[in-house]
Amino acid sequence: MSSQDNPEENLPAGQGAEEHSAELAKNPFADPGLPPHEHRIQDLDERAAKRSERVVAFLFTLSMLATAGFIASYVIFKPGKIVYIWPFGHVSALNFSLGLTLGLALFSIGAGAVHWARTLMSDVELVDERHDIEADADTKAKVIADFKQGAKDSVLGRRKLIRNSMFGALALVPLSGVVLLRDLGPLPEKKLRSTKWKKGSVIVNMNTNEPLRPEDVITGSLTFAKPEGLEETDHDFQNQIAKAALMIIRIAPENIKDKRELDWSHQGIVAYSKICTHVGCPISLYEQQTHHVLCPCHQSTFDLSDGARVIFGPAGHPLPQLRIGVNDEGYLEALGDFDQPVGPAFWERG
Repeated sequence: MSSQDNPEENLPAGQGAEEHSAELAKNPFADPGLPPHEHRIQDLDERAAKRSERVVAFLFTLSMLATAGFIASYVIFKPGKIVYIWPFGHVSALNFSLGLTLGLALFSIGAGAVHWARTLMSDVELVDERHDIEADADTKAKVIADFKQGAKDSVLGRRKLIRNSMFGALALVPLSGVVLLRDLGPLPEKKLRSTKWKKGSVIVNMNTNEPLRPEDVITGSLTFAKPEGLEETDHDFQNQIAKAALMIIRIAPENIKDKRELDWSHQGIVAYSKICTHVGCPISLYEQQTHHVLCPCHQSTFDLSDGARVIFGPAGHPLPQLRIGVNDEGYLEALGDFDQPVGPAFWERG
């Protein structure tokens, strides 16, 4: 018989039940001690314990099946498929199945763990007096002994059905997170390496929406531009301008330090991507005297007179340059696409 089976053993030393009752009458807020321990049916009947074991294993197995259903949902349902489900109405079949299966998988693991703890693990309450943070050798030995006893009482080693099904459920659930990586979107393929700019694309002023002539760009000025034909009413305008946004700057040819930059310019007019190569913020600050442009997000600074190389800040590589010329009508035009992918670095970038 444990001390919890006899409530008088929980009373302070030398104090009987009558004295304890008298003490409670004087001080109703005194510590009443632990109530008598009541055995559960699983503690007394091995058949009941086996039933609880099967319930826990069922819940863990249900979690495994729900996780498999979660992964299968990605294969079975198309993202745009809409179905009617009472009482929710018309919903996305993919989203509904993902939420249902993942919720069931996580709930089953939690419910199985709770049922295991409430019916099969030891429920004997142990009382320890508070002690100093620095434990003595006897206390440390007692903690280790209590831990070993708790591990034994958990019946994890003896209840192999629970153990194996639990490990299976815990091993499969993380696969849901791996499958969720699909929601990051489709693979970019070559989309990051090309923009709307191509040979013959006329350069259009973003503010006036008019084609640019060389005489429209004065020395020291900064003009934002886009390719002709890209309109704000286009359904994919934001996606396209995020790669095609352009800066037009006129620098005296004798002040351009990079030979290739000079070859790709027209009478000192140079064209560079407006998208910062750090995290993709739009560059908007220009220092006329130094020919430096500054990204307002994290202060990356580029020298437009020297190939737009990075001279300060966290950006990892220069701004891509667009080779430009003049068409038969006298308008500035692109002679191809950017020489490098626009924006921040990515894994496949050379």
